[in-house]
Amino acid sequence: MELIKLNANVRTETGNGPARVLRAAGRMPAVLYGPGIDPVSLSIDVKELEKIFKTTASGQTILDLVIHNGDTYSKSVMIKELQTHPTTEALIHADFYEIDLNKQITVTVQVEITGKSKGVEEGGMLQIIRRELEVTCLPSRIPDVIEVDISDLDIGDSLHVKSIPLPEGVEINTESDFTVMTVVSAAMEVEEPEDEEIEGEEGDVEAEEGADADGADSDAETKDA
Repeated sequence: MELIKLNANVRTETGNGPARVLRAAGRMPAVLYGPGIDPVSLSIDVKELEKIFKTTASGQTILDLVIHNGDTYSKSVMIKELQTHPTTEALIHADFYEIDLNKQITVTVQVEITGKSKGVEEGGMLQIIRRELEVTCLPSRIPDVIEVDISDLDIGDSLHVKSIPLPEGVEINTESDFTVMTVVSAAMEVEEPEDEEIEGEEGDVEAEEGADADGADSDAETKDA
């Protein structure tokens, strides 16, 4: 498996002032952490990271993080968290998590629907219960998406975890009878799943927290320290 290369420099200065200087120069602060290592403050080129996002389909991309600090060394990492400015959506901070390519990890993968349900063609409504699923596998086996074919779903039918074909070595961390999506009659009232209601509440909190653009910058820069 060929990893995507991303260059990073070790930061010796932290805090709000140095973070502003970095961003003005087209770079942004970042941090590397993981099991058994002390966090390392880094800076990366924003355009280099944006280019990676444009050329990769998976949100679970494994990177070869090449760290320059006099000597050069590399770490296999995944992006654990990516902060963006709430107004401009510019990248402002990244968290990288070191992984062992020979050990299984747990990640969340997007569900992608293929086909068209015959129940929907007859006037039914597709109700999606889960748009992402948590899987466990080796880093090299992380699927870009989990494809589900809904062509055979009629009104009243449901698709469960046990019916989803998976690549070798990939396991879904959910009970096999868990319903991922179902086709209901258009005349029925579609009740929102409980987990989606929770996600909506969390999204509202995040929106409120991101309302003050300067506050978001300040939070990211405080984290840089």
